[in-house]
Amino acid sequence: MSSHVALAAAPAPRPLGKASLVEIAEVLVATCGVLYIHSATPAVVPHVEWATAGVIGMSVHFDWQGQPAAPGHLRAEVAWSGPAGTAGRLASTLRGWPIRFEVTEDPSPGADGERYAFTPSLGLYHALTSANGDLVVPENRLRMLLATGGDISAALDLLLGGPWDAELEAFRHAGEGAPVRWLHRVG
Repeated sequence: MSSHVALAAAPAPRPLGKASLVEIAEVLVATCGVLYIHSATPAVVPHVEWATAGVIGMSVHFDWQGQPAAPGHLRAEVAWSGPAGTAGRLASTLRGWPIRFEVTEDPSPGADGERYAFTPSLGLYHALTSANGDLVVPENRLRMLLATGGDISAALDLLLGGPWDAELEAFRHAGEGAPVRWLHRVG
């Protein structure tokens, strides 16, 4: 997915017999989403903030709360705004740390919404989302599922992120009512 939309400007007048050249300008497409850090040890917390700051482009400080589902761990929720593709960059940056997280990105002009989920035991999950937040399974994934046969119910559950939802559900409920901080990318 591109985070820029190309716009064509009107061609400048040129002598007859010469090709018209068009200038292309890039326009930043903004979107927003939420980063849920479901569990992180206190030792990892500064590294998570540092890694997030590198993606967002500004210093960040989360409102960390205890995680009742994992004693000794912390949790935080951060709403963010930035260019399309920020959720993917956050997920890519954070998946190297021993944490559980989810990051969402709302759809924007020219880009589908996205949802990423990560647990150390399952790895990284990615899905496209519709305007109302439903997961969207691309046609080629469904065709591959049908071509390979096997247990279609289990394969669909995997495509829909069932194992990630099952592992993260206890962590989600433990965070209900927690404070949310807004991050806005600058520049």
